[in-house]
Formats: sequence, C-alpha cells, structure tokens
Amino acid sequence: MKKHFLLLAIILLGIKAFAQEALPASDVVLKQAYAQAKKENKKVLLMFHASWCGWCKKMDASISDPTCKKLFDDNYVIAHLDVLEQPAKANLENPGSLDVLKTYKGEKSGLPFWVILDAKCKLLADSQIRPAGASLDTPGESVGCPAQENEVAYFAKVLKATSNLNDEQLEVISKRFAMNKIVPVAKPAPVKPASK
Repeated sequence: MKKHFLLLAIILLGIKAFAQEALPASDVVLKQAYAQAKKENKKVLLMFHASWCGWCKKMDASISDPTCKKLFDDNYVIAHLDVLEQPAKANLENPGSLDVLKTYKGEKSGLPFWVILDAKCKLLADSQIRPAGASLDTPGESVGCPAQENEVAYFAKVLKATSNLNDEQLEVISKRFAMNKIVPVAKPAPVKPASK
C-alpha cells in the first residue's frame, strides 16, 4: 500500500512540475494583453524573444530600468512570446508563437522582434526600419534592441506615435537605450622592439 501511495505521489509531483513549466499558448497571452490594454487604454508592446538571446535580455533590462519602467507601464502592456528556441529547449516556447511571429513578418528579422498593437489587435508599428513612405507590409531592417543612434531614434519615433510620452520622457528612454551601444575595444598600441 505504501508503494502505491509513493508511486501516486511521484506521479502527481511530476504532473505538477510539468504544469508549472508549460508556457501559456500564444493566443492566451495575446487575449490577456488585449483585454488589459483595452481596460487601461494602452497599447500592447509584444516582444518575441528566446532564452539564448542576449539582446532580448538587454531589451527587457532597458524597459525595466528604474528610469524607464513607469514610462512604459503607463503607456503599454508589455507581453512576451518565447520563440525560436534551440531544439533541446523547445519546451520554453509559447505554443503557436512562431505562427504569430510569421503573421507580423518577423521570422527573418532576428530577435528580439517587437510589434506595437492597439487593443483591437491592429498592428501600429514594428521593429523594422523601412524607407520613408513604405507600408508595414514592406520588409525592413529590424533594430531588435535599439542601441545605435539611428535605431534609438527610430524607437523613440515609434513610441511617440503610439503613446502619450512627451519629448522629455522620450529623451530619458533614448538615453537608456543608447547605453546598449556596443563600444569597440581599442587595440593596444604595437610594442616597439627594444633597441640594443
């Protein structure tokens, strides 16, 4: 009897552990984000990311930085979909996330890929810089996590168009994202041979 009880306990713990690891389906994540955005009169900033993606972590860190967090929280519902994991970590993906990524034409853009949507699911902007006047259907170059000057300027322009952020607040966000810029390592000066 004790063996049966122990076996049942192990099975139940295994089921509980599996249930804790399973991520919600993409449609559930989006439905919750749209409902919250509608209720709070905000836009949805949906970010596609993966556990291996260093730039995704930089994007999250920048948005969550104490100088920026309230600015984003006051204007956006931030939602994440895990996508494009390594095969050994496929269980970390939200079911259906690749289909959603393809819907927004981000499957060839690299990660992070982000979109801004209204509460009615309408695409307002994404992380791709396009030629002036081009529609969102035109492929562009993804900025991922904005870091370079042109990327940060584009991100600020998108935020201005999709939020109530003022110029001073956008400057705070721009300064924080500019901190992500990769600084080239200086090469050491060549060593002159010692003369005799």
